Amino acid sequence: MDQSEQAPEAEETFTPVMGSYSAGDDDVMEPEPSPTDVFDIAHGEIPSFGALMQARPGVFTNQRTHDTFLRHVENLASSGEEGRRRGLGLWMLGRYAEAAEALVSHGDDDVAAYTAARSLVSLQRLEEAAAIFRKLSEKYPAEPRPRGDMLDAELDLALSRGDAEAAVSALEAALAGLPETFGESVEGRHLRGRVAELSGDYQEALECFQAARAADPTHRRNLFRLAFLSERCGQEALALDAYETLASLLPVDRAVMINLGVLYEDFGRDQDAAACYDTIVRTAPTDRFARLYLQDAKAGMSMYYDEDLEKKEDRLNQILRIPITDFELSVRARNCLNKMDIMTLGDLVKKTESELLSYKNFGETSLTEIKEILGSKGLRLGMAREEAVASIAKARSAQEGRDLDPNDPRNKSISELKLSIRARRTVENLGCLTLGDITQHSEEELLGMPNFGVTSLLELRNRLAEYSLSLKGDD
Repeated sequence: MDQSEQAPEAEETFTPVMGSYSAGDDDVMEPEPSPTDVFDIAHGEIPSFGALMQARPGVFTNQRTHDTFLRHVENLASSGEEGRRRGLGLWMLGRYAEAAEALVSHGDDDVAAYTAARSLVSLQRLEEAAAIFRKLSEKYPAEPRPRGDMLDAELDLALSRGDAEAAVSALEAALAGLPETFGESVEGRHLRGRVAELSGDYQEALECFQAARAADPTHRRNLFRLAFLSERCGQEALALDAYETLASLLPVDRAVMINLGVLYEDFGRDQDAAACYDTIVRTAPTDRFARLYLQDAKAGMSMYYDEDLEKKEDRLNQILRIPITDFELSVRARNCLNKMDIMTLGDLVKKTESELLSYKNFGETSLTEIKEILGSKGLRLGMAREEAVASIAKARSAQEGRDLDPNDPRNKSISELKLSIRARRTVENLGCLTLGDITQHSEEELLGMPNFGVTSLLELRNRLAEYSLSLKGDD
C-alpha cells in the first residue's frame, strides 16, 4: 500500500483517542470520562495563538470534555467578539472550514488572522494563507513563526504548480536574506530540511528535521516530513517514532493515521494498525479506503497458519511476479514481449511456443532465449500458474537435496541476515529464499528494484560479508 505524502491537517481531522483494537469487537467501550476543567472559550484569556495550542489538547481529554467544549463553541454568537472566539474554538476542534469562515471578518486581530491562516493551510488554500502570513511577518519581522509559515505555504504552492526547481531556488534565496537567528529557529531548521529534501540530500534533511524536532517536539509539519522521509530512507524505527508522536497530537490527522497503520502492518503489528484505521472509520464511516485497510488489518489479526510455509509459498509466487525487464533479453525479444503485454515471468509461462512464434518478428532465436531463462527457474512455456509454482518448488527442493550441508552459509534462510524491512522485501520480491539465492543477483539487478537504494545495497553487502558471501559480479 502506498503511503500518503500529504502534510498533516491538510484534510480531515479526527477526535477519538487512539486505543487498542480487538478483532470481532466492533463496539469498543469509550473510556470512563474523568472530570476535567474545560477551556473557557467564551471568557478565558487568549493572548496569543500559542495559548490556543497549549489549551487544545485538553479539549480532547475524553468524550465529555470534547462535547462540552463543542457545546460552548456552538452557543457563541456568530458576530462581534463572540464570533471571533467562536472561530478560534472551531480551529481548536479541527473544524477548519468553519473556522476560516468565522474568522475572515476579524483580520485586524492578529491572533484571529494567524488562526485563520492556519485553517486555510489545512484546507490547502495556500495562496490565501500565504497572503495573511506575509502581512503578519511584515508586522512582526522578529517573529520566526509567521515568516516560516509564509515560506512553507509559498513552497507548497509552487510545488503544487509543478515547478520544484524554481520553488527550491526561491526558498534558498529567501533563507539567505534572513538573519542568522531565523536560521536557528524551529522554522528555519524545518525549512532548511525541506530544501535539502527537495535537493535530494536526504541525510542533511533528516538532520535538519531532527534538530527542529528537538527545539519543538509538537511542530506537526516538521514531524510529518521527518516521519515520511525516514520511512523513505529505510529508517523505519525513526519513522514509527515520529508518526506515533504525531498521532498523540489531537485532533488526529487522516494522513498520519493511514501512514502509521501501514507502518504498523510492516512491523507485523496488525492490531495496532487496526486501531489506526478504526479511529478514522468511527469518525468518517464513509471513508472507503480506511474501511478496506481496517478489513485487511483485521484479517491479519485472525490468521492462524504455518508462517514459514506461508512465506515460502508467497516467495514462490513472487518469482512469477519478477518483471521481464529484469532479465537479459535481446532488444527484439524484449520489444515483442512488451507489445504482447507480457510483463512478468508469470505472464510468460502461460504462453505456448506457437503463440509466441505467431507474433510478428518473434523467431526461433528469441524463443531459445526465452526457454533458457525459464529453464533456469525450473519453468517451461505453456504452464498453468499452479503448475509453475509447483515446478519452482520442485526445482528448489532438488537443489536443496543436492547440497544440504548445514555449515554452508548459502543454505541459510534470508531471515538470518536480519535485514531492514525495505531490503528484506526487495530480496523476497526477487524470489530469494536463501543466502545463496541472493548471491545470484548483481548490484544492477538490486538497484533496479523499486525502493531499493544505495543505503539498502550497503546494508545487504555488509550482512553477506559476515558470512563471507558477496553479490554476483562483486570481487
